Amino acid sequence: MTEIINDRNIDRRGFVSGCARVLGAVGLGGLASALALRKGRAVDEVWQIEPDRCIACDKCQTHCVLDVSAVKCVQCFALCGYCDVCTGYFPTKYDALDTGAENQLCPTGAITRKFIDRNGPTRYFEYTIDESLCIACGKCVTGCRLMNGSLYLQVRHDRCLNCNECSIAVACPTQAFRRVPASRPNLLGRAAHEAQEALARRGVAAGRVPCLPSARSETAGMSAARSCPRQAWAWHPAGPLRKPGAPAEARQA
Repeated sequence: MTEIINDRNIDRRGFVSGCARVLGAVGLGGLASALALRKGRAVDEVWQIEPDRCIACDKCQTHCVLDVSAVKCVQCFALCGYCDVCTGYFPTKYDALDTGAENQLCPTGAITRKFIDRNGPTRYFEYTIDESLCIACGKCVTGCRLMNGSLYLQVRHDRCLNCNECSIAVACPTQAFRRVPASRPNLLGRAAHEAQEALARRGVAAGRVPCLPSARSETAGMSAARSCPRQAWAWHPAGPLRKPGAPAEARQA
């Protein structure tokens, strides 16, 4: 009788142990499937900001899990007015039109201002972003919207961790953060799209217009040529050349 009870106890223990092993295997399989699905989604999609919905609220600066946000300011040269008094560079109340830190809107000095051309009393300047200094505060974006609105924020995917739940996306008050195909990771606003298309119609290759982050290596001379207010530059395989008969002061920076 004792042997029968012991056999039953062993069978019961074996049954429980077997169930535990089965449940553990099922759990591990489910976890592996979830991780595989997440990895696949991370490869297929990335986070990006829709410029026309972004209000430059500073959440990109304060809510990214990285110490320095993966979001950076981007300059669309095709849309930029090359203004002498740029409201994305200077505060609305400035002491002087110079590059002194006290006269810059950017708190980290991430925007470089460079003279490129003159038309009588009117001067034209190129504004470029040093992304190593940009903290995604959005102050320049807000200021630039008083003029052409060529400055906007974009996620840099060489920095972004592509979190499953982006903390900036959760905090974004306008739902400007959304998932986009990894094959087309950058977004343009409507005005930037129109400016790019206008240049393409004028014969400038759209791929050379640095509205998109992938084209941020363009030289100052090229962007000056693209946006010269008098269109005094023509394209040549060796670089931008001045058109015959163009005013002498239309020169390369």
